[in-house]
Amino acid sequence: MPTDNQGSSYEYKSSGTNNQGNHYCSRDYGSGASNPNSYHYSNTNGSYYYSNPNGSTYYNNGQGGSKYTPPSSGNSGKK
Repeated sequence: MPTDNQGSSYEYKSSGTNNQGNHYCSRDYGSGASNPNSYHYSNTNGSYYYSNPNGSTYYNNGQGGSKYTPPSSGNSGKK
């Protein structure tokens, strides 16, 4: 079973490229994760989004702007 850069094990659910050239990847981290069905996508315009297994999310617009939402909070901060 592969591990991510945090050392967490996961199984691939699906990945691919849509008809607009945008890439996506979905992973299953199991029932112990806050967000077991994590995914990320990256777009042809340079933007990307991560929905992480700990419940956090991260968006980068590809132009220097980004937004991180921590795992246990509805508050988001501009980075």
